[in-house]
Formats: sequence, C-alpha cells, structure tokens
Amino acid sequence: MEFVSRFFSPPDDHFFLLGPRGTGKTLLTRALFPQAVRIDLLEPETLRVLAARPERVRELIQARPSARQVVIDEVQKLPELLEVVHLLVEERKSIQFVLTGSSARKLRRGGVNLLGGRAAQKSLHPFLASELGSRFDLVEALRFGMLPVVWGGRKPQNILNAYNGLYLREEVQMEGLARNIGNFSRFLEAISFSHAGVLNLANVARECHVGRKTVEGYLDLLEDLLLSFRIPVFSRRARRELATHPKFFFFDTGVFRANRPRGPLDAPGEIDGAALEGLVAQHLRAWCDYSDGSHQLHYWQTRSKVEVDFVVYGESGLYALEVKNSTQVRPEDLRGLRSFGEDFPECRRFLLYRGKDLLLRDEIRCVPCDDFLLRLKPGGFPYDCS
Repeated sequence: MEFVSRFFSPPDDHFFLLGPRGTGKTLLTRALFPQAVRIDLLEPETLRVLAARPERVRELIQARPSARQVVIDEVQKLPELLEVVHLLVEERKSIQFVLTGSSARKLRRGGVNLLGGRAAQKSLHPFLASELGSRFDLVEALRFGMLPVVWGGRKPQNILNAYNGLYLREEVQMEGLARNIGNFSRFLEAISFSHAGVLNLANVARECHVGRKTVEGYLDLLEDLLLSFRIPVFSRRARRELATHPKFFFFDTGVFRANRPRGPLDAPGEIDGAALEGLVAQHLRAWCDYSDGSHQLHYWQTRSKVEVDFVVYGESGLYALEVKNSTQVRPEDLRGLRSFGEDFPECRRFLLYRGKDLLLRDEIRCVPCDDFLLRLKPGGFPYDCS
C-alpha cells in the first residue's frame, strides 16, 4: 500500500497507539521508527514463542543495543507481555516503547496500568481528506470510506467486505466475545439503522430479537473493538430541555455501508445522508484527537427536536455544524443553527452541503462539504477568522 503522510504526531515518551485494524498503524510506525526493534504479535510463530516465554523480549532488545525504539504490534494479543514491558521501562530509560493495539477491551483486562501511567494513549483514525489532498474524492469516500487498507486496494468493495468479515470472524467469533454469533450478526444489521442517529437501545433490541442487556453488551463490544463511537448531547449552560440519548456512529462510513442492508424499501438518499454525516463525524473526531489541547465532539438536540448535528467544544473555540446531503441551501436547513446561535452567540456556525458555492446567510457559513473536509487540519478550524 502506498504510504500517505499522516497528521499524527508521536509523543517523545512511551505510548499506546490504538486504532482499528487497517488504519495504518504498522505502516506509520515503520515510517516514524525505521530502526526500531519490531515485534509483530499477528505473526503466529512470534506470538507462540513469546506466549511461552514473554521475557524473550529482553533478549530481542539486548541483541540491538543501538535501537532507541521498540514497537510491539497488536499488543492486545498478549497482554501478559505488558508485565515485561513495565520492567524494561524501569530499567532501560533510553528506550521508547510504542505499543499498537486494536482492542481496548483486552488491554484493559490485561492491565494497561501495569505501565504505571507512563504510557500515553493515542489514537489513529482512518484517513482525513486533507491527508489525501488531491487524491480525495467525496463520492468514493461515501461509497468505500477512508480506511487506508480499503483506499489503497484495486477492488475496494471486495476488501471492505472481507474486512467486515475479518472482525466478525477473528475478533468476535474466534475470541469468544459473543456467545451467539448469529445474534451478533443481526445486531450489526440492526445497529446500522442507528448510524448518525440518536440511539434507542430498546428499538435495536426489538429489531434483532434479543434482550436490551444483550444489546448493551454488544454495543460495548463494538466500542471496545474501536469499531464505533457515541457522541453525547452538548449540555453546557443549557437554556432549554435537551435530549439525553447519545448519537451512534460506526468509526468509518465504509464499514457502515458494509453492514447496512439495502433493498427496494431502502431509500438511497436516506443511506447517503447517513453516510455523509458519518464521514463528517469521523473527520471531526480525528481532528479533536490530533489537535493540540482538549476538544470534545457533541451534538445538540432540544426536546422539541431542534437539532444541530455536531458541536465541537474545546480550547480552540465553540463550533456548530449541520450536514445536509443536498445541493441547495433551504431556509429550514438553518433552523437548528439559528437556535443554537441564540443560546450561544459566541459560536461559529457552519452548514455543510453538496453544492459548490461558499455562502454566508445570517452569519452562518454554508460550505461545500468536500471543501470543508479538505481544509480540516489539526491546528486550526476551516474558515476560522478569529
């Protein structure tokens, strides 16, 4: 796969680099640390040997005295290895440990705290449009998502389908994380209808014919495998009664497409609209993680269903964004942003749409979605004139 420069900035000290498979963790760490000692736990022989004798890591490091970094790929495959890493962190002050993983669940159970809080936790996301630059195509992104492993393939749809099956087979079935794989498969289909929507677990449970507690467990599993995320309602200085349930998103719009059933009763515009909102969500989430300072992603919805799709709140400012899968801006499209502006006059408001013109209406910037995503880079917000 062709290497694409990423906006990710590695810390100087030890860190965990977490992200779903296919986000390019291995390729990135090879580019950042070409002389590092590398231990890949996806290799069966390496995993077998180290499972039998974890202290062999020390021998691998001693054989490369000039190395300044040690990269352990997919460390969740062998959480016991963290005990040895913890000892080496204490002993070898000149070595930086970089630990990649695609399952937060196993690391928590294995005891990330064994490192005594000395390793930062960083995330790697699918590509940003601004990382691809002129190679970014909004239509293709909405069809196949932004996963590097899919983006770089000749037949992205085949890779996407295989990727979706990989997690179902290896991470869920083989690891025994779900007792009934059929129920979990139905859950994936049912939860896909909640993508970019306010989450109602009772409805999801009813659709896949399992109990609510089971659905809650499946949802936690998806998040532990880094395959989905929820965003809460923005409630700071609330002046109105607000919704209480979070919104749900798959981590990549291509994965959403792979799980979303399609048929004669499914309106293409409905699926495309959810895909577009999800694409914006994953970009904003990555921007929050990659940017300096603290930033959080929210949405805003009143009890009377006046809504703003996204609210970004942090040290850089307060931003409200509405996403519309249409080529024209209608007055009613701005209703939620107007209401939000009345409650928070200090915010900067954006409507992202599929048209080509940059407009300003009632102090709301109406921006072509592809242009906004291409301008979204860590360190600054697009069109921010402050």
